[in-house]
Amino acid sequence: MQKTLYILLLLWSVVITPAYTQDAWQWMTPADTLNKQRFWGTVGAGAAIYTGAAYGLYQTWYKDYELTKFRTFDDAREWQQMDKAGHFLTTYSEARWLYDGARWTGLDKRRSLWLAGGISMFLQGTLEVMDGFSAEWGFSWSDIGFNTLGMGLFVAQESIWDDQRIILKISTNRKLPSATPLLSTNGEATSSLRMRHIDLYGSSIPERFLKDYNTMTIWASVSPKAFAPQSRWPKWLNIAVGYGSENLYGGFSNTWTDEDDNSFSLSETDYPRYRQLYLSFDIDMKKIRTNRPLLRSALSILNVIKIPAPALEWNTLGQVKFHPLHF
Repeated sequence: MQKTLYILLLLWSVVITPAYTQDAWQWMTPADTLNKQRFWGTVGAGAAIYTGAAYGLYQTWYKDYELTKFRTFDDAREWQQMDKAGHFLTTYSEARWLYDGARWTGLDKRRSLWLAGGISMFLQGTLEVMDGFSAEWGFSWSDIGFNTLGMGLFVAQESIWDDQRIILKISTNRKLPSATPLLSTNGEATSSLRMRHIDLYGSSIPERFLKDYNTMTIWASVSPKAFAPQSRWPKWLNIAVGYGSENLYGGFSNTWTDEDDNSFSLSETDYPRYRQLYLSFDIDMKKIRTNRPLLRSALSILNVIKIPAPALEWNTLGQVKFHPLHF
């Protein structure tokens, strides 16, 4: 999930960039039959951008870490599976955007599904291979598993229902932990939860939106109307089930070492790592009626974001909480 920004930028470029080579209104309408100019323009732009993005990712993310022989790493229990939920969401969203892009070129449904499924797995696979040659990480089979589940969820729904009745989404808030000084285990150095938080998850809004496991929630937004078409339930109103976690300041435990080799450890009593389940309402933005092609396209792309709404939380501490407005 920490490298999702790379994927989102890449997909935005692949799907959106070719649009600006044509008339602003013509490109917004999907072609009835294969438009070779759109198709090959998208393929060419996508290949060039993918190459540049992969190189840029290596330079900014992997270059400063030692390279090793290809190796695997079992991270299935890290971060209380928040990163796995992120892989699930990311590959699902990639497949959805790629499918819409393929249909825009006029490619038929079957080929569009194959392309969307294959390329979404290829994009995520690129990151896993890079991880496999890095001494800092390693190739993760559990990541591949959740990538496959995300891609499969999109392809299965589109194949069976020609619709996405279950949409994966993300929400997050900007809450920061305390800046109160925190002593190292030997009492000779100080830090704070806020400093550790920023080191792990970044400080900018985009970084924290995509990386901050303590403030993000991954949602499955379900359309009751799609499963009960005779009901009076609004087509655009969904019920959403979310998964989150709290007090994650390390992959497996809340212990870490700073750049000066000072060790820090958080009390499990004061900072218990726990999971959260949410129940809330959501809006399927693709079901909002509009005659404006630009707005319709924007709503489709932004449909990965869960809208703020009242939510009921149950967590593994045994608490039940009501949030008037949960982000």
